[in-house]
Amino acid sequence: MSPDPKRIDLFTVSLPICAAVAIWGVVSPDGLASAATAITQASFTALDWFYVGTVTGLLILCLWLGFGRYGNTKLGRPEDVPDFSTPSWLSMLFAAGMGVGLVFWGVAEPMSHFASPPVGPGGDAEAARRALVFSGFHWGLHAWAVYCLGALALAYFGFRHGRPYLSGTPIRFAFRGRWVEPVAKSADLIAVLAVAFGVAGSLGTGVMQLHTGLHLVFGVPLESQLVAIAILVVLVICYTASASTGLDKGIQILSNVNMAVAILLLVFLLIVGPTSFLLSAFVTSIGDYVAALPRLSLSLYPYSDAEGWLQSWTLTNFVWWIAWAPFVGVFVARISRGRTIREFVLGVLFVPSLFSAIWFAVFGGTGMHEEIFGGGGIAALVREDVTVALFALFDRLPGASILSGLSLVLVFIFLVTSVDSATF
Repeated sequence: MSPDPKRIDLFTVSLPICAAVAIWGVVSPDGLASAATAITQASFTALDWFYVGTVTGLLILCLWLGFGRYGNTKLGRPEDVPDFSTPSWLSMLFAAGMGVGLVFWGVAEPMSHFASPPVGPGGDAEAARRALVFSGFHWGLHAWAVYCLGALALAYFGFRHGRPYLSGTPIRFAFRGRWVEPVAKSADLIAVLAVAFGVAGSLGTGVMQLHTGLHLVFGVPLESQLVAIAILVVLVICYTASASTGLDKGIQILSNVNMAVAILLLVFLLIVGPTSFLLSAFVTSIGDYVAALPRLSLSLYPYSDAEGWLQSWTLTNFVWWIAWAPFVGVFVARISRGRTIREFVLGVLFVPSLFSAIWFAVFGGTGMHEEIFGGGGIAALVREDVTVALFALFDRLPGASILSGLSLVLVFIFLVTSVDSATF
């Protein structure tokens, strides 16, 4: 069988771009960082309204599709049944979507908003309440709406119409004209580049946290580039091995394992930490989040000096989810055959958002409790280096070495499963 010429075009264009950026990053990392920062800031300044409005619109569209007239439409033939049990399905989509990010930012983000909120003073009880709301806004319904709609479109056209899992497929299917194929090819190219650069960013932050954890737990030299390279090599070997076994073996097993470890850490921290305070913080954060959601969904802070905060947090997170949407979308679509659109929206939109809220309330809440009622000092460490946030919190708890070791395992497996989804 001869190769698909569309895929050859995509490959021959995307590979040199990825290679050029990679070489630039190796030869002049500061230059690449400066250029990327300048482009990002210019985009955020000019299009902040577009990013926030678009992601909010995607959330509204997902809710309409899930709970409207199309909710009972099945992703597949009428006789199709789900390939995976609901717990495995949820574990796989969560591990692909943002598992490693929650481990990295579970303490760091709430503590950052607590210490330096966009408006008002930091470090008090009101700042703590707002910190959990901001974290939930960045990692909750809006984030998963980006994944949900991307995966839903690919699953619908893939399972019901037999079309390939390409970002340009809906464009090719729905429109006619000479402009369609160039626009569809551009969408495919942007998706490939988003996959490559999105995975590179996630691997970078994950390797940083693993390196920091190994330094704090085992005394591994923090300045050694060889250690970072060794971590990356081991990751490549592991995700290649697990991805080669297919969805129903390596990827599914690892996803179930890392969700079990994540829940174990969550429950342990809830028990040994200020349990009543954390449960109260969780319930309060849900109410605050629901009440603030309409306002936050369209807030750009034009009348304050919070533009830098908006760009550093809200817009950066939204663009990150958009960058991840192509490969998370393909992966989530592939594992969702046989489910209705309503079931899909409930599983992809609401369940991970609720888990994220619990995660931030427990991990971020423990850090803020220590800051307000304990010895403090975590916020200062987070301000200096976000990679130490989780380990700094564990140092205040019993069994710190075991907790840090488990968190390293969790970060590693989440990285493997995230890259597995992109590889697949």
